[in-house]
Amino acid sequence: MLQISDKVTIPAREIELSAIRAQGAGGQNVNKVSSAIHLRFDIGASSIPDFYKERLLKLKDQRITKEGIIVIKAQQHRSREINKEEALRRLQELIKSVSLSPKKRKPTKPTRSSQKKRLDSKTRRGEVKLARAKVTDSV
Repeated sequence: MLQISDKVTIPAREIELSAIRAQGAGGQNVNKVSSAIHLRFDIGASSIPDFYKERLLKLKDQRITKEGIIVIKAQQHRSREINKEEALRRLQELIKSVSLSPKKRKPTKPTRSSQKKRLDSKTRRGEVKLARAKVTDSV
């Protein structure tokens, strides 16, 4: 069972964990031992509240497939157990991240002095460019 918040938990049966061989260098051990963990979690078929499901499906995260399945691969450590804990921790963080509501933006107005500074700098820049122009003699 994975604890998300005080009221929200995910039963272990909803999380599919499989051991696979890790990528990269590792010597003789890497070819024999499946120490990496491949975690799959189906958002639509899960028992988490609809509020979490909607927000997770709206996320633009590469770990979430078009079908609404979260896929996490943990292969950082040599131990299968530590990789399993790491994958579950990442899933927990991902789901917790959508539980926080983004702060509502308060529209602000630029201050009078910042507006004046901006216009002054534009005027100065225009004068510099005018000074660079070719001088024509009209006689």
